[in-house]
Amino acid sequence: MAEQTVVTAAPRPYVVPVHRPQAQQPTPPTPPFDAPAARRMRTALGMAPEHVAYGMRSSYGLPYVTPDLVIAWERGTATPSAQELTALAGMLWCSPGELIGAPRTLREHRIARGLAPEDVAHAVGIELLAYVRMEEAGEWRGTDRQSAALADVLDLSLPDFITVTGRNGRLAELLRSAVTTRWQAYVRPLGKLLPLDRRLLEDVLTEMHADYQGQMVATLSWGTAAAAAGSGEAGRDYLDHIVENFWSTVETITD
Repeated sequence: MAEQTVVTAAPRPYVVPVHRPQAQQPTPPTPPFDAPAARRMRTALGMAPEHVAYGMRSSYGLPYVTPDLVIAWERGTATPSAQELTALAGMLWCSPGELIGAPRTLREHRIARGLAPEDVAHAVGIELLAYVRMEEAGEWRGTDRQSAALADVLDLSLPDFITVTGRNGRLAELLRSAVTTRWQAYVRPLGKLLPLDRRLLEDVLTEMHADYQGQMVATLSWGTAAAAAGSGEAGRDYLDHIVENFWSTVETITD
């Protein structure tokens, strides 16, 4: 019987997958980064991008940070993650809040204060997992006592507090109705939504109602189609920015 030769394939080498930081699990949206501030602070310290990158690699365990990445952050072509922002702030001897634009969400306000989720959860008396879920969903569901503690630990102004607790939509709805109809009917519901003195609310609504109605009729007396269109455009713009107009009027009256 003829001898048979069995040929076996060489074993395939095992390839260890390499995951870049950008390819990891999805992360929450990054905070609004103030790129010019980062460059200004680095320059004031007399540091080059190479120094910042080296420090972030050696002191903060971010081995992928290069001088080019630091430059990209400063030019606004890339945005640091929350972890990178904290490390960058450490290298620039500043708080994370000094590298953030105007915070918009609960998470951004926490990062701006340099706090961990567990710090806020403990301060307001909420379980960590429950707080993290609220932060991720962008929906605050704390009690009045917890809300007051939240405003204190994050040093929130009243407009910021209304925003992060998800009340801006309802505020805008009530204000639009107030300036387009009889404002007197909306003092009470606004008083339930906002911790403001009733008299102050009345003064603010009186002024806003007059402003809006004035914009709507100011040019209509000209009796032209162009005037009517311009008046309508001004009115729509006022309603689109109704919340900003409200806080601006509050500030003007209380000054």
